[in-house]
Amino acid sequence: MIEEERTINQTQENVEKISVAGELTKSQRRLVIVMIVVLILLFILIAASVVFLLNSPKTEQIRDIFIIFMALESLLIGLVLVVLMVQLARLINLLQNEIGPILDSLNQTIGHLGGTTTFLSNNIVEPVIKANEYIAGFTQFFHAIGLVKKTDKSSQTKGELKNEQ
Repeated sequence: MIEEERTINQTQENVEKISVAGELTKSQRRLVIVMIVVLILLFILIAASVVFLLNSPKTEQIRDIFIIFMALESLLIGLVLVVLMVQLARLINLLQNEIGPILDSLNQTIGHLGGTTTFLSNNIVEPVIKANEYIAGFTQFFHAIGLVKKTDKSSQTKGELKNEQ
């Protein structure tokens, strides 16, 4: 019963985390609202110019309206380029001030890890290997002088070894 309640509580917490993660922040909401307002104003401007052009189809007026649209488009492209430059500056700042030190710390950690493995190899692994060499040598020596009987373990199964003991 208690386990089921814990599982239900954990599931509810996970659902709340997911719903919170899916929500927009205040700055993102503002950006979406501004984009919608700009699109609505652009649509109204296009509709007004089409109505104006339908009422008086003079070439000079069409040319002037086209020039105005080109000027607005140039302003919009300029704003987008400014935003792009700001974002690029933020990325460069992030790379220099945050990711660079993380990479330096990672390199330092890798250096320490290499030293640790060398230390363990020299002080633990090599002595164990030498001890096994000496034990194998003594075992062969005792077999050679006949103090220990040689058993052929490779031809016997585990069950046969237990029965012999």
